[in-house]
Amino acid sequence: MSNSSDGYTVEEAKENIGILRRVTEDVVDAIEDAESEEVLEYLIEEQELDRLHDGERGLGQVRRAVLESPLASDRLKRLVSLRGDETPEEILVPRDVQRNAKVALEAGKPVVLYGPTGTGKTTFAKQLARETSIGYSLNTATPSWTPSDIIGGVSPDYTGESLSYRTKLGCVSEAVERARAFDVEYGVILDEITRADISKIFGPLYTAIENPHQTIFETDEGKTIELDERVNIICTMNMSDRTVNELDNAITRRFAMIELDEYEEDKRRQLFKDWITTHLTSETDLDENEILRLFERDYEGINHGNEATSQGAIMRFGPMHYRDVAVFLGVACREGGEYEYDQTDAVGQAFRTYIVPRLLNAAAFPQIERIAEHYRALNGEFEEFDLSPAAELAERELEQERRQMGSYE
Repeated sequence: MSNSSDGYTVEEAKENIGILRRVTEDVVDAIEDAESEEVLEYLIEEQELDRLHDGERGLGQVRRAVLESPLASDRLKRLVSLRGDETPEEILVPRDVQRNAKVALEAGKPVVLYGPTGTGKTTFAKQLARETSIGYSLNTATPSWTPSDIIGGVSPDYTGESLSYRTKLGCVSEAVERARAFDVEYGVILDEITRADISKIFGPLYTAIENPHQTIFETDEGKTIELDERVNIICTMNMSDRTVNELDNAITRRFAMIELDEYEEDKRRQLFKDWITTHLTSETDLDENEILRLFERDYEGINHGNEATSQGAIMRFGPMHYRDVAVFLGVACREGGEYEYDQTDAVGQAFRTYIVPRLLNAAAFPQIERIAEHYRALNGEFEEFDLSPAAELAERELEQERRQMGSYE
């Protein structure tokens, strides 16, 4: 494509930009024949031709050419790998959490981010992968997961005239292939691993972590897969229904266990303010200061207890849940919204929809009693909002639990 013996230049790219916008193969040729990284920067950063030809996200021909280019910097490779990724840039977790997780990955240890629901584990996992790797995959565990979802296995192939079987890579093996193909560090996130049987799904992975040169999978083409030091394994684990002591000892010995729990008060308060400003300020007539005070009082009562009643914490509960409340109120109370003329009622409905069910999902009987008491007290304190729907949901659950306990006696 280039007439220059020294390679394809920026001037040629600018001259041919009309063709490059239309023809994917010419963009690939320009990247492969580029004189310098400046050419790639013009095509990708300035003209965003990868987005034009490959779509908003995914690994198409143009992005693959950038990742394979010896001229592309890690910054440029990261740019094409993360196209369409809307993960927030601001890291809110405590500084020691961030540092410990990065050190563990640098030391070659897989990481488990664990803590209560709503503490931002998945968001931080993506931020960590973005910072330490050039691209990543996000895989959410299910109860039906098996070792094949992690390492790989045999699956039916219906593409031919008759049923046949082929090997299929698991998410960790796919990450190894990606790291090898482009000689980059690549992240694989295994989200909510407590949804699956950890001992069962991680069995082969445990062995591979202890013996990194051991083959963990072999494809139909005879290609072997071994763990690669360029692959960063990041897991998240919801600890609402179990403690670290209850985990399989195998995982705590092989993974770095990084706890996410309490946010600094000023950071948490700023989160609440940002969500209220973004979703409520221009959309509703609700008193923003009172909504902020309600968020704070609810969070404090759940996590630290009520000084007035001398009762301690109910359970650990993260601040991220309150974003859903803010979004609900903004949509429900805006002009033409379902609660445009019942905005104070919408507050209780938002808590009934997003907060109370998540609390009850992880609560034992004594905690359910406390949750009901907590929302009755809040409903009395915040007279301008009707929080009775939240309190009533907790009370119905409490009555149901009492009936079940009575049937066992």
